[in-house]
Amino acid sequence: MKRRNLMIVLAFAAALLVGLSAAAVTNAEETPTRVFHIGIVSATQRSRPEHVAFEDRLRELGYVEGRNLTIDFVHDIDLERLASAAGELARRGVDVLVVGGQPALAGAIATAGSAPVVFRAVDVDPLANGYIASLAHPGGNLTEVAFEQLELIAKRLDLLIQAVPHTARIVLLHDAYSEQQIEAAVRAASTLGVPLEAIELRGSPPYDYERGLAGTDGTRGDVLLVTVSPFLAAGDIAETALRHHLPNIGSARRSAEAGFLMSYGPDITDMFRLSADYVDKILKGAKPADLPVQQPTKFELIVNLKTAKALGLTIPPFILARADEVIE
Repeated sequence: MKRRNLMIVLAFAAALLVGLSAAAVTNAEETPTRVFHIGIVSATQRSRPEHVAFEDRLRELGYVEGRNLTIDFVHDIDLERLASAAGELARRGVDVLVVGGQPALAGAIATAGSAPVVFRAVDVDPLANGYIASLAHPGGNLTEVAFEQLELIAKRLDLLIQAVPHTARIVLLHDAYSEQQIEAAVRAASTLGVPLEAIELRGSPPYDYERGLAGTDGTRGDVLLVTVSPFLAAGDIAETALRHHLPNIGSARRSAEAGFLMSYGPDITDMFRLSADYVDKILKGAKPADLPVQQPTKFELIVNLKTAKALGLTIPPFILARADEVIE
């Protein structure tokens, strides 16, 4: 009897476990995974390394497109369409809106309503423009990952003039996208006591760099500073500058890798990954107003000795000693 009773109890327990397991599976199937919706407005294409790094970081944080994440990526080179795209994505009900550049930010502020916004600030100072209340507490529905490009213009000019001590004139090459950087460059040149001429690339990209740099000549003491813009082609500028014997400096590693004499700026890939961290925090319930502005902590100085040789320049040893990488 005891053995028979034991067998009945065990059979009942097994049936109960099977039933509980089946119920758990059924409940799991009936409970859908939440799919988050991110909208991204950018003047650069999704295939760019920094965007790839952003999406790689999201995957590391557990977001998989097609399973628990939808990304609407809008790329355009028209500034007005960039501005309107932010509003359109907000109206679709995105959980987070990620924008880069002043036109897209202005469009987001004007039309995004209460949609959380992560701004990747490349060419504008949101604090000076009144977009945020403070660096520690941005306020409203906006927070920022800042690249400090305006603040770094003076440093780039200083490095360029130290590398080219016979500098007689600074040529500033910019387009309509990077207009806000001109004032910072003019102030920096004035402090250094070197004349500056701003040259705007007109029309739509791709630009005619040869026409823009006509009349410049590095053998007469001209040097070239290039502003930050998603529409400027580093490789084409490097080739044109070399034909005009222009020592030049860019804002990112890819500038020096493309043939600029030097580049100095934040690690852009790292900053884009950081913006993914902020998206993650917001999706988990954090408010943009409580997320302090993130500023770069890592800056890279890259020197291209192949370009220096082609220009007949000898880079001072103290600059080479400071360089994070020397391209030979």
